[in-house]
Amino acid sequence: MPVISIKPETVLRVFGFSLNNTLLLSIIVLIFFTVIAIMYNRAAGAPKKSVFFYFINFLLKGIYQLFESVLKEKTDYFFPIMASFFLFIILQNWFELIPGVGSILYHGIPLLRGNEADLNSTISLALISVVLIQVFGIKFLGFRGYISKFINFRDPISFFTGILEIISEFSKIISFAFRLFGNIFAGEVLLTIMAFLVPVLASFPFLLLEVFVGFIQALVFAMLTAVFVNMAITKHN
Repeated sequence: MPVISIKPETVLRVFGFSLNNTLLLSIIVLIFFTVIAIMYNRAAGAPKKSVFFYFINFLLKGIYQLFESVLKEKTDYFFPIMASFFLFIILQNWFELIPGVGSILYHGIPLLRGNEADLNSTISLALISVVLIQVFGIKFLGFRGYISKFINFRDPISFFTGILEIISEFSKIISFAFRLFGNIFAGEVLLTIMAFLVPVLASFPFLLLEVFVGFIQALVFAMLTAVFVNMAITKHN
């Protein structure tokens, strides 16, 4: 029976810095993401548009329309950040399904492992998301206008409502991080067990299921961030 570890395993150390298998895959995905972005940027400036350009443009347009349903006229401003969340997470989720990820061993441990199955990664994404929500809230409403949602001495009800709002903001970090981690780690466990118990072809439906789950989790994370940002920049009476 394969051993499944919650924490990532250290592959090697570079100048005292531990490089673990989830970070290694994350670096690979980031390089891939950057290369695709550079290729698309170059294709956009070419006199004759390629099939690659139209394909990526089609995907981006579809993603744009999803966020437009939430952010409305402010979509252009927030789209680069929201799309980055979505594309980074979905690529991380799908790259872990590539044959060899989790199965190629280095000194007895997987050389590569899904980044979103590492709680450190999902907490980092959650912190970035929640911090950006506060930053945009202050940017659009002003410091005093935004902070009044949390600190309001107008009456006892407003004061306690503000306390609940503060708790709600911190709870978003836990919600974001553990929802993403729990679903992706559970999928990793499921695929590992099924690959051990049944032949390769019999586990194929579970692989397709994880492709779908990876998409849904990326969409949920990005869309919730968009919803919370929209709430943060909306002036309340």
